[in-house]
Amino acid sequence: MALATYGVGDVVTTIAIVYFVPTFTEANPAIRLAIQSFGGGGFLGLKLLVIYCCLGLSIWGGVLEEDPLLYYGPPVLLTVLGLVVTGFNLTLLFS
Repeated sequence: MALATYGVGDVVTTIAIVYFVPTFTEANPAIRLAIQSFGGGGFLGLKLLVIYCCLGLSIWGGVLEEDPLLYYGPPVLLTVLGLVVTGFNLTLLFS
């Protein structure tokens, strides 16, 4: 679910806003810098870095340390964040 909301939903809606709606720009300074410096590849690279860090934390905490909060926490956090950001982006797109 995290990949669907944060990985796909946020990426697609952000690309639609940044590249196809001239009145909006990216609000996140790190994402804006990645887009300005490296284009869409920088944006996708930064998103993948966040996803892989959360996956690594989940594997380390859940499997190696046997901590259920660290195992389920990062994917749940990305899912919730992805839902919020995708919803916000959709309201910007259709406003």
